Amino acid sequence: MKISVSVKVSAPIDEVWSAYVTPEDIVQWNAASDDWHTTSSIVDLRPGGAFSSRMEAKDGSFGFDFEGTYTNIIRHGLIEYEFGDRKAAISFEEQTDGVLVAIEFDAETENPIEMQRDGWQSILNNFKRHVELK
Repeated sequence: MKISVSVKVSAPIDEVWSAYVTPEDIVQWNAASDDWHTTSSIVDLRPGGAFSSRMEAKDGSFGFDFEGTYTNIIRHGLIEYEFGDRKAAISFEEQTDGVLVAIEFDAETENPIEMQRDGWQSILNNFKRHVELK
């Protein structure tokens, strides 16, 4: 099953794209809630390149690496990647009043669909705030 989330970011495409693919930005916005954070990020933005973000609970109780391999990159337009046996695609659609960022990803089986959608949407909302406040 595919899950989709999206947000409109009121900023130029260059700023939106850069914030999405730059490790120094990723560690500032990549969290689903205030009690989590991303402590490190690696990005090799090319087909076959790897990415990894270390996500941890701020109290130190749990952490994991969100990692995968890029499969397709169209600058300012599309990022596709595989993570484990799942796939995701992020599209960037330039509009007159900003950029629509939409993510479609394969659901996992351990957590309810709504929980997954809410988590990814929350991260995307943090991304929007980060870009618009820069």
